[in-house]
Amino acid sequence: MSSVEHDDMPQALQGALGEILEAVARICLQHGVSLEVVTELTKRAMVRVAHREFTIPGRKQSASRIAVLTGMHRKDVARALASSPPDGPDSRERIAYVARVIAGWRRDKRFKDRRGRTASLGLDAPSPSFMDLVKRYGGRDIPGRAVLDELERIGAVSRLRNGRIRLVTSAYVPAGASKESVAIFGEDVADLIQTIGQNMASGPEGGIFQRRVAYDNLPVEAIERIHRQVRKEGQALLESLDGLMAKSDRDSNPASRGSGRRRAKVGVYFHAADVDPERESKSPDYLGDELQSWRRRRSRPECAVGGRGRTRGGGSRVPHIRLRRMTA
Repeated sequence: MSSVEHDDMPQALQGALGEILEAVARICLQHGVSLEVVTELTKRAMVRVAHREFTIPGRKQSASRIAVLTGMHRKDVARALASSPPDGPDSRERIAYVARVIAGWRRDKRFKDRRGRTASLGLDAPSPSFMDLVKRYGGRDIPGRAVLDELERIGAVSRLRNGRIRLVTSAYVPAGASKESVAIFGEDVADLIQTIGQNMASGPEGGIFQRRVAYDNLPVEAIERIHRQVRKEGQALLESLDGLMAKSDRDSNPASRGSGRRRAKVGVYFHAADVDPERESKSPDYLGDELQSWRRRRSRPECAVGGRGRTRGGGSRVPHIRLRRMTA
């Protein structure tokens, strides 16, 4: 990274944080979370990260050093260090258990019928039963009845007249503004930000896979058609990757061997919104004035791919160009 890029980074980062915080502010206002609460949570997060990750090798992290790193008073640092960690593990664990049960039910041949479709299961018998499914994929310490209650609550299963249980969904999707959906919001957004942060710190050829495709001149009538296709292809992709990852996951496949314990995630999302002319006029010039001018003279759809996985959409195509940086 050049000195010019380095000097511009704090200002660019503040702009990016401003956009992120607007999205966070919208959710906070919708659910009655005040600025006071957000400010306190931000302080605690800054202190926790500074205490855990910004240490000096061989030296114990001190409140004074954390105060220097964060710009906070030492008394605020001490209060944040003494506070309890954020809530939410129960919801996250329940999401993991239920999602694994649904994925196993759809994937495992033992829980399919003669035609290869997801089978309807009896609660306890005959084997394979719903309880067998939960024991294999939900964890032995989780009551099968609790998993069934959650699946029924979110409408993922239905009861047949003969008492058997039928899966009616392809994935775990918690309802509305539930504790589970909030837990997913916190975990998924945090993981995506961490992925982008790691890519920002890596070299052009390093980093983690991160791609997007975006266009900003679409007719309203095209959005639903595109969304349907994203649903179809996105679900197929995730089911394929689920099978790949399950083979190495020691909960799903006890025969899997290897050292350490890591977690991995692949996510697909679709976003559509009206174009904000004011925001568009203030957006960064990723391709530079000359490239932007060239793009406007082209007529084909644009899909420029950055060296670290950035795909930026617009009204025209930049053919055969591979950008090595976010800026021209």
